[in-house]
Amino acid sequence: MNLPNKLTVLRVLMIPLFAWLFFADGIAWNYLWALIAFALASLTDLLDGKIARAKGYVTDFGKLMDPLADKLLVMTALVCFIPGGLVHAVPVIIILAREFVVTSIRLLAASNGKVIAADILGKIKTVLQMVWICYGLFVKWLPTAFAVPDHVLLSIFMTVNHIFVAIVTLVTILSGLGYVKNNRALFRDM
Repeated sequence: MNLPNKLTVLRVLMIPLFAWLFFADGIAWNYLWALIAFALASLTDLLDGKIARAKGYVTDFGKLMDPLADKLLVMTALVCFIPGGLVHAVPVIIILAREFVVTSIRLLAASNGKVIAADILGKIKTVLQMVWICYGLFVKWLPTAFAVPDHVLLSIFMTVNHIFVAIVTLVTILSGLGYVKNNRALFRDM
């Protein structure tokens, strides 16, 4: 297994650590630790792609598993965010539905011997989701970082979080529609 694929597997293995840290109320600054774990896992996404392209290590495993690892990481964070009060369930359901649709398209293509790599809007969507999740984790950590949190400041941070939710949801929808449109030929034989 080449280095980029090992980084992808490492990202998957970091998901339970992230989720445990998110809900580990007994650990001081657990949201900060969850942020660090998530950021490191996200960094492996950047590194595996750069290394794979630079060294010519692009494999079918990487084309399939890299986006799947991203989806698992992001889905885990979004599900954690619902009880964490950072997002309502509806945007999460929309985002998860898009991920299932695109994964289904990839599986259908794979059954026909075709591999669909992430397109540019899909990559932008992933980056936006990961930046938003890091921001949300920062917002969750902020009140624990100070003895007396500034409620006006927290309100501003939460407003920015809601804007992030709207932008990420919109880009996710557009990306999903792009995958459906660009791969509609897969559905003709059904």
